[in-house]
Amino acid sequence: MNLRTLQLLPLFLLVMSANAQSSAHLKTRWTDQVSRALPHPEYPRPQMVRTNWLNLNGQWDFALSTQTDPTHVQFGRKILVPFPVESYLSGITQHVSDTEVIWYRRTFDAPVGDRLLLHFGASDFETTVWVNGKKVGSHKGGYDPFTFDITDNLKPGANQELIVGVTDPTDGGTQPRGKQVRKPGGIFYTSTSGIWQTVWLEPVPKTSIENVSMRADSNHGVLNVEFKTRGLGDSLRYSVQVLDGATVVAEELLSRSARVSLKVPFPKLWSPESPFLYDLRLSIKEGTGKVLDSVTSYYAFRSMRIGSDRNGLTRILLNDEPCFMVGPLDQGFWPDGLYTPPTDDAMKYDIEVTKRLGFNMIRKHVKVEPDRWYYWCDKLGILVWQDMPSGDGFISPRDPDIHRTPESAAEYETELKAMIDHLRNHPSIVTWIPFNEGWGQFDTARITDLIRAYDPTRLIDSTTGWADRGVGDMLDWHSYPGPASPKPELKRAAVLGEFGGLGLPVPDHMWQKEGWGYQSYKTPDELTDAGVSLFERLRFLIASPGLSAAVYTQTSDVETEANGLMTYDREILKMDEKRLHQAITDLFGPALSLVAVVPTSETESQIWRFTTAKPKESWVKPAFDDSKWAEGKGGFGTAGTPGAIVGTEWKSDDIWLRRTFDMPDLDRGTKLYFKLHHDDDAEVYIDGVPAFHSAGYLSAYSTFSIPQALADKLTSGTHTLAVHCHQIKGGQFIDVGIYRAL
Repeated sequence: MNLRTLQLLPLFLLVMSANAQSSAHLKTRWTDQVSRALPHPEYPRPQMVRTNWLNLNGQWDFALSTQTDPTHVQFGRKILVPFPVESYLSGITQHVSDTEVIWYRRTFDAPVGDRLLLHFGASDFETTVWVNGKKVGSHKGGYDPFTFDITDNLKPGANQELIVGVTDPTDGGTQPRGKQVRKPGGIFYTSTSGIWQTVWLEPVPKTSIENVSMRADSNHGVLNVEFKTRGLGDSLRYSVQVLDGATVVAEELLSRSARVSLKVPFPKLWSPESPFLYDLRLSIKEGTGKVLDSVTSYYAFRSMRIGSDRNGLTRILLNDEPCFMVGPLDQGFWPDGLYTPPTDDAMKYDIEVTKRLGFNMIRKHVKVEPDRWYYWCDKLGILVWQDMPSGDGFISPRDPDIHRTPESAAEYETELKAMIDHLRNHPSIVTWIPFNEGWGQFDTARITDLIRAYDPTRLIDSTTGWADRGVGDMLDWHSYPGPASPKPELKRAAVLGEFGGLGLPVPDHMWQKEGWGYQSYKTPDELTDAGVSLFERLRFLIASPGLSAAVYTQTSDVETEANGLMTYDREILKMDEKRLHQAITDLFGPALSLVAVVPTSETESQIWRFTTAKPKESWVKPAFDDSKWAEGKGGFGTAGTPGAIVGTEWKSDDIWLRRTFDMPDLDRGTKLYFKLHHDDDAEVYIDGVPAFHSAGYLSAYSTFSIPQALADKLTSGTHTLAVHCHQIKGGQFIDVGIYRAL
């Protein structure tokens, strides 16, 4: 969303359709591949793998009840775990109220081992567990994995009983919840309640590896590994081996410290172009050398920092080199599984399409994915900007931070740290984003410092969209459709956190009959032309003012939003793939600069003739007499309009502008561009010929190609530029120039 969208948000929420959820369930190509016996059979934790484990996904007994004690719950239905209650794949497809408890029950035979751990990938929001009638424990948080040791609750023999109760206030509470609401519509979607990631059992020794934290120093070729152990042991030793394929390239076999540092000679660096991963073997041993526990994992060497390029512009540096990052905003919603992708292949497919289109980055939007999603990003080579799921209230761009209650603030910080702990070993994650567009934004500077201290290896985009507090590593704008860019600062890179949102409804592939985009089109060709134009114009912003990253909205349609690169069911890629790929990959080539032919008033006011009274139809013609029109400095509009540089105030419904300009002698075929900012509808004529028309508004100056046939007619000599802008509501502004590429 941009500024105007937020200003209209309260009204928008009031008119959201109460029937936003589809009555006909939209499937994906993977829906019917989901196993009813064992969905998501893959090992769920790729960075700490043991061979002995038991997957508990599948059919569980189910009930929705106001009972808070499992003793009196009547289980009359079945649910397919790990799909959320509201989803089609769960078999329930039912909303959950604030007063209801989601109840699950199943039996299992305990695997053999000294201790037995019960793992949940994620369950939203407050989860309580009983084993054989005895309460094991509770967990709050909808996005982080959690574990209970259930050994002491087991009974002799088979048929151990597991009962899980979950409550979820969704948007009735202040907890982190992302885009989940009880009445979905617009930019907010169907809620996910209860278990939504894999549930599994893992037998471990009395003394075992509980967690491993890894940090690679690329500059010195050092891998630092810190063990956290479960249980007691005397004279423990820690063993780490680093492997390149089958070759051990570094090892520490008997370290007395739980913090192990290994020198890796000539480390291979991870990047989207070369996503090299080292394999790891991690063990704890007794002093005698006997292995108590071992796991396998992987890691990568890569560095992230803010620095300067050769021209002195502040840039994002990957492995000490400027790296322009561009990728889609990824909501992570599925029409059949909501928060839960139908299969591992489905989850992987979104990332593969992103790579195939030429993107090198994904912004994971106010959601945390299952561990395997990040594994595929690590493996396939895609940079990830990770949002913290939002919750609580929201603020407008000029508002102060909200004041959370102590309970709300504590829950946010607990889940923030849990997210970082959970994901810190994934090399693909390069940026943390604590706040999006003022949603739940509080104590911005303190939260930024908290993240910096907790994980100094990654960048921080403190607030993406607005309400900037001058902290973090990035100055982030949102501009729909855009593109636009802030100016980089000495210590902060300029990024475009959201742009695009171009819509194309595709019948038979939609959540419901109607959908929307920030700008909508009728055909794939029209959409492709608009999308390619956006990315072509984005290229100019890299050289000046110095854009370092851009996030296009979005990977796929989501419920009522029809502005995805793909349809919600992932069946149709809406734009021409070849043309889109070329426009995206061109962004990694030499940066293009704009040279003024007819400058805008951004840096120096330009003089125009103007009138606010409707002129004769011939006003666009070169011979029209505008001598009686007023003369004023551009741009024209009202102060406070986003991105506007006002030289002359304009407050009426319409304004008409004219100016003459001398065209230099350019080679035939030279590409020319309009650079303009309009709010609202604008139309531009060159020598009386229609050259540009756009409905709606921009929130900053943007670049648009002038049709080549018209550009070729701009021979050396005097020409006329005529402009009309119509005000609808909100801010208003118009300024236009003509530029060529260098």
